[in-house]
Amino acid sequence: MNPRRICILTDGHLDTFTAKTALGLLRYCPDEVVAVLDRQHVGESLVDLVGTGKDIPIIGSIDAAKQLSANQLLMGVALPGGQLPTAWREFLEEGLQSGMDIVSGMHARLNHDERFAQLAKENGRTLYDVRNPGPPPPVGSGKAAFTKAKRILTVGSDCNVGKRVTALEITRELKSRDVNVEFLATGQTGIMISGSGVPADAVISDFLTGYIERGVLERGDADYVLVEGQGSILNPAFSPVTLGLIHGAMPDAMIICHHPPRKNMRATEYPVAGLRELIDLHEAITKPLYPSKVIAVALNCFGMDPQAADDAVRATQELTGLPAIDPIRMGASGFADLILAL
Repeated sequence: MNPRRICILTDGHLDTFTAKTALGLLRYCPDEVVAVLDRQHVGESLVDLVGTGKDIPIIGSIDAAKQLSANQLLMGVALPGGQLPTAWREFLEEGLQSGMDIVSGMHARLNHDERFAQLAKENGRTLYDVRNPGPPPPVGSGKAAFTKAKRILTVGSDCNVGKRVTALEITRELKSRDVNVEFLATGQTGIMISGSGVPADAVISDFLTGYIERGVLERGDADYVLVEGQGSILNPAFSPVTLGLIHGAMPDAMIICHHPPRKNMRATEYPVAGLRELIDLHEAITKPLYPSKVIAVALNCFGMDPQAADDAVRATQELTGLPAIDPIRMGASGFADLILAL
């Protein structure tokens, strides 16, 4: 198989939260990304715009991607509802005709689209629908609690607050110490980065704990498994997936991820709950089956000036009595120490 040469499509959506798939690939697979396609920002700096992606150009056309020998066109956004923007169909058709495979994390399956399927066949290309969980396993039974591996789950005060990034940064730090650790991706971006996982929000709810449980058992010979969190237990739009991950993973420890400037939970008018309340809630939820402790708070301080970020770290530590760490600004060494001490 040829090495991936990825052109990430974000056209019109290149911001920190909507383009979180793009940011994940830029941060963790930079050697495989040849360009970002976004006509609004051609020639601008990715580092200035989103804080990562040094030396990777922003281009404005499929032809420019072809000149960079791109062999994959990857949709780099996470849009509400997971539907393909109508304006992007032309990009995908041009990409297939230019010899690129298409990688999609959308709920809308490209392989179910007659036009895309036809073009892929005619041009010998592949359509990768990442949000495809495959045949369901048995329903969850709590077996993850009995693995050799210690299981650490990232949870959040809301969606899009850094659960994947925190889990990946900790995994990378532990691997740098030669620790036997595995990462269990539960969203399309994590799967694109790691190559496997469970697209949790594409799973029928009855089977979610079973999928996560199976993912943990498959990695159960490791010393540690970092499970990527999803949603938030209090966000009415995403709470079921969070509870499914908790009961599927049976975590030994949890890390709460939080974006200090955020006032209301996304897609709602409800305020973000206090961290002390969230800590107590998560520990109470796990107590009847497999008691778990919140061992730290991961702060997402993107967009905050250095002084405000430092103040947020101190205030969080005083409020919760737990270590508070921004894994991007401060590194993940502190998290790794806590995990190795479990």
